[in-house]
Amino acid sequence: MLLAFIAAVIGIALLSKAADEFVEGAAAIAVALKISPVVVGAVIVGFGTSAPELLVSGISAVGGDADVGVGNIIGSNIANLTLILGSAALLLPLGINTGVLRREAPLSTLSVLAFAGVLMGGSLIWWEGVLLLLGLAVSLTVIIQAGRAESTERYAAEVSEFADEDASVTAAAIRTAVGLVGTVAGAWMLVWGATTVADELGVSGGFIGITLVAVGTSLPELVTAVVAARKGEDDLIIGNLLGSNLFNSFAVGGTVAILGNGAIEDATLATTENAFMVVVAVGALLAMVTRRRFSRFEGGVFLTAFAIFLIVTYIGEVTDDGETAGAADPVVVIEGG
Repeated sequence: MLLAFIAAVIGIALLSKAADEFVEGAAAIAVALKISPVVVGAVIVGFGTSAPELLVSGISAVGGDADVGVGNIIGSNIANLTLILGSAALLLPLGINTGVLRREAPLSTLSVLAFAGVLMGGSLIWWEGVLLLLGLAVSLTVIIQAGRAESTERYAAEVSEFADEDASVTAAAIRTAVGLVGTVAGAWMLVWGATTVADELGVSGGFIGITLVAVGTSLPELVTAVVAARKGEDDLIIGNLLGSNLFNSFAVGGTVAILGNGAIEDATLATTENAFMVVVAVGALLAMVTRRRFSRFEGGVFLTAFAIFLIVTYIGEVTDDGETAGAADPVVVIEGG
């Protein structure tokens, strides 16, 4: 188990570094090719920062561990709006851009609700995955069209954070390729290590996915948010986190539903954790709309919510294990060994 744990830690570290290289390289290519900052910020940066979740969840689904992928999505969505947003707000109170309130905030919340609706059935169906991917396409179209109609200053500033405008296309392409390979390798190591640890500890893949894997794949967003908070770049923080949840729910959720078609084994993923994700998403939206800012107090509230989430998830896992063991005690002969 020690080897698996080490592999998971190395996978997380590799994911964090390689994903940054992938995003920065891809953004640099787009800038060199004179692609609109709106498209780069909404699509390339948004997709790139969710690449760890996409690869980890996709690999899990293909390997028959869809619960790990689903747990990763739920945990990442919750971590984005509690752990990461809360940490950033503690460093510096965050103002909310009007454009974000009109577009990214409602679209991000809608994506979470759509993914939650899919999970309520207790299974993943391929055509629901297709609908989630269509939701992503519609959302990106809305964001890009609206962004082009307005000032692109916010997107230009966001892109400048990720792209080296002086880099050559060749150098950027090499950086992108190396980042992609590293991200895939890190994702594989994290999935293998996490699932092996889950088996050794006797816990569900959903529990590992919603805790260790989710926090690990959210590290790029956490680092970006902390750096941006120190620079006072509120829009970059809020936009990235809302965009990450949108991609997690629509793109990653759709991919897992298509590749991991079948029942969700860990029932708490579709009930308790799913409900917590919805409450956090709606609560964050209400806070944005009513207050138009995140104060240090609200940052503390959201961090507390993340701690409560971890405690509730752990208690649920322990309770389920206890009930299963209790139910198995009276059985003298178990078919199949």
